[in-house]
Amino acid sequence: MPAPIRLRELIRTIRTARTQAEEREMIQKECAAIRSSFREEDNTYRCRNVAKLLYMHMLGYPAHFGQLECLKLIASQKFTDKRIGYLGAMLLLDERQDVHLLMTNCIKNDLNHSTQYVQGLALCTLGCMGSSEMCRDLAGEVEKLLKTSNSYLRKKAALCAVHVIRKVPELMEMFLPATKNLLNEKNHGVLHTSVVLLTEMCERSPDMLSHFRKLVPQLVRILKNLIMSGYSPEHDVSGISDPFLQVRILRLLRILGRNDDDSSEAMNDILAQVATNTETSKNVGNAILYETVLTIMDIKSESGLRVLAINILGRFLLNNDKNIRYVALTSLLKTVQTDHNAVQRHRSTIVDCLKDLDVSIKRRAMELSFALVNGNNIRGMMKELLYFLDSCEPEFKADCASGIFLAAEKYAPSKRWHIDTIMRVLTTAGSYVRDDAVPNLIQLITNSMEMHAYTVQKLYKAILGDYSQQPLVQVASWCMGEYGDLLISDQCEEEEPVQVTEEEVLDILESVLISNMSASVTRGYALTAIMKLSTRFTCTVNRIKKVVSIYGSSIDVELQQRAVEYNALFKKYDHMRSALLERMPVMEKVTTNGPTEIVQTNGETEPAVLETKPPPSGLQPTSQANDLLDLLGGNDITPVIPTAPTSKPASAGGELLDLLGDLNLTASPASVAAPQISQPPFLLDGLSSQPLFNDIAAGIPSITAYSKNGLKIDFTFERSNTNPSVTVITIQASNSTELDMTDFVFQAAVPKTFQLQLLSPSSSIIPAFNTGTITQVIKVLNPQKQQLRMRIKLTYNHKGSAMQDLAEVNNFPPQSWQ
Repeated sequence: MPAPIRLRELIRTIRTARTQAEEREMIQKECAAIRSSFREEDNTYRCRNVAKLLYMHMLGYPAHFGQLECLKLIASQKFTDKRIGYLGAMLLLDERQDVHLLMTNCIKNDLNHSTQYVQGLALCTLGCMGSSEMCRDLAGEVEKLLKTSNSYLRKKAALCAVHVIRKVPELMEMFLPATKNLLNEKNHGVLHTSVVLLTEMCERSPDMLSHFRKLVPQLVRILKNLIMSGYSPEHDVSGISDPFLQVRILRLLRILGRNDDDSSEAMNDILAQVATNTETSKNVGNAILYETVLTIMDIKSESGLRVLAINILGRFLLNNDKNIRYVALTSLLKTVQTDHNAVQRHRSTIVDCLKDLDVSIKRRAMELSFALVNGNNIRGMMKELLYFLDSCEPEFKADCASGIFLAAEKYAPSKRWHIDTIMRVLTTAGSYVRDDAVPNLIQLITNSMEMHAYTVQKLYKAILGDYSQQPLVQVASWCMGEYGDLLISDQCEEEEPVQVTEEEVLDILESVLISNMSASVTRGYALTAIMKLSTRFTCTVNRIKKVVSIYGSSIDVELQQRAVEYNALFKKYDHMRSALLERMPVMEKVTTNGPTEIVQTNGETEPAVLETKPPPSGLQPTSQANDLLDLLGGNDITPVIPTAPTSKPASAGGELLDLLGDLNLTASPASVAAPQISQPPFLLDGLSSQPLFNDIAAGIPSITAYSKNGLKIDFTFERSNTNPSVTVITIQASNSTELDMTDFVFQAAVPKTFQLQLLSPSSSIIPAFNTGTITQVIKVLNPQKQQLRMRIKLTYNHKGSAMQDLAEVNNFPPQSWQ
């Protein structure tokens, strides 16, 4: 049989192929020759054939028939054969195939080989694809090589030990004695892999974390030597000595210093040195500075050091590299709640990022800008954000409008400014706002009695000839129906009044009714407004009757029903019409923006919104809530009081609080055209007007209420300052799995002797890998000081499946209810 072609010739031949079919034909022809050679047990050219097979595998062609040939090469005594054999094993084999177990004995023999390069090949292969069975069998040999004096073998053994620990965590203690002298090594390769090994052990075991905290001074010394050492050509990267080792050490220091005062104190000085001495002109230096910032923010560092870290992120915002700017914005967003004042100093730079061409940077800058809004800067920040709303891409408008609504509601300096701001948003991005924006604005206008004439006049001007912004038209229609008499009476003192007649007002509303741009809901607002004007206007009642009667035969069932009922008012119940259509009373505010926390913002104490985008939730009729919370048995169940009007479709209403999963609901909440929602008063209302929690909260231990399938829910407790019988529970939901949990809903019920209020959650998505949490606040009134019991229901989507679970919580600490 002729000698097979060399690998280099095969590559040259394949590259001459002009089409994929031609390449496939060449590969098939060569694979047939290789198979024939394997069948004839040709030991002379086995190494060459496997090398060619690996190249074809890298091109995406099947090469599984070469697996056993790789094992034969591994068993060979020639180094060149072993090298190709181990490479083939790493590429073609994994722990899902039983054939890989056949090489366990060969690896064990090679780990004890007299040649370090053969030992290195065995360590690389075990560290790459060793299964848990192989790791258990060969961990002893790896541990011996970890203690050897050969630097070449020690660094490979350390990385192999990392793989062994990941596969078999219980073998971790076996490597503990070998780690004692690893950090004394002068070789940077050994130091690097040793730090990786220590990091893996600390992340997987709290006991190891406590044990290795004594190594902090040694790690600090190594890091100091790196930043103070002179030029070393072997380790220099863009003028910085071994940045890879520096980054690894900083990550390990971050883990060791987390929640530990002594370790944090020991590393404060070196972190300051790294932050001030690292060159920032090259990307290498920026990588080290970023790791330094993460470490400073994660440990219990001094306040001055945290300010230094935030200033570094501020400098990152001025960098020309988009990736560095994005990283800086993301990091500042994580730290803004804990170091608000320091981040505020970079407000102008952050606002400038709103003008960036990169959409990712724009979004992060928008989120951070909303987090920086407070009572002192509300006017300036809203001016910038309104300009951004006017010019940004459509995908930003909904989130930006929601953020402006929340910030304006929280920090508005005056009612007029608040109304003007929301009207500006509706004029600019009305079709993008959330559904609850309309009832919320109507409620705001209703409660601002002195602004009624000003508001209706501004709205009348805003919609003249332009009905494209449907939410704006809906609010304008409602206000013209409610306050039409003020519009024609010239009572506006805020600005020069507009001369409007009754006929002109009706012309506008009739134009809304017949406009092709008007949605069904908008036409409903307009028809109701026209009907209301029958009691506010005196000269146009006959015209109003005619319009109403016309829509009694509308093809829109909703409009038809309204018109028929309004016609009945004119004909049968005219004596009741003025009373039924009288002006709306002041509406009680029941909306909440979700959990808040008290933070210092530029010297003032204000509640800061944890999330600018509360997730949508369904409307909860109180009568349903009373029927659906029978969780603990009997009839002693207290209702959950809803805290916000919401915008979920009515079809979902029947499933909102079905905590037992077997209730047959026939009624579902109807959509609300105006915010005429009456809620039962709640005994805890008014707590936000004064300090919410007192100091005894520090003595109440937190509990884990639920932990299953990667979802963990912790309860922390605080006691109200104004009412000792009130316990405020903050839930924190975290997700340790590899995928996000979406559409997360937390529901709770307590016995009737308690009263419970469940506020809105901070989000509906729990990020994977514990990278973030959802927070939600529960207020529990316990006037009889009875032991607290609670049943919870959890629903969410995970890995494409809808998940649901019930649990009972009975382990509340006595301090939380006594």
